Amino acid sequence: MAKYEYLDHTADVQLHSWGSDLKEALENVGVAMFGYMTDLQAIMTQKEPICEISAEGFDMESFVFSFMNELLYAFNSELSICKQIQITNLEVGEESYKATAKCFGEKFNPQKHEQGTEVKAITYSNMKIEQTKERCDIWVIVDI
Repeated sequence: MAKYEYLDHTADVQLHSWGSDLKEALENVGVAMFGYMTDLQAIMTQKEPICEISAEGFDMESFVFSFMNELLYAFNSELSICKQIQITNLEVGEESYKATAKCFGEKFNPQKHEQGTEVKAITYSNMKIEQTKERCDIWVIVDI
């Protein structure tokens, strides 16, 4: 079951994901973005990752922005569509946030995959990360 949803926002779309912790919520918000770009049911995954990314930030918002921006760059530069994201390393400090992730999916092929809505950019607008002991929620607005 998908742990994300799409919320209407003027001229943009807000992605809302959740998970039992930051790692899971971050993986889900990345998948949510790709799910807005194409039908993920048509995307095949292999044993080997299609790409790997790394992101870092000086606070939680800059970290989430960097993570999402790296995923968007993987699509724009390599046409990578990620159906599954697996964070392999997550470091959370007072002023340092870092992650590396493996992305599983395939290259976007317009003859095979449905063209969804193009995501032009990640924004800081109304970005919110809420963490409790039981759950983490992330809201990110993407420019479409």
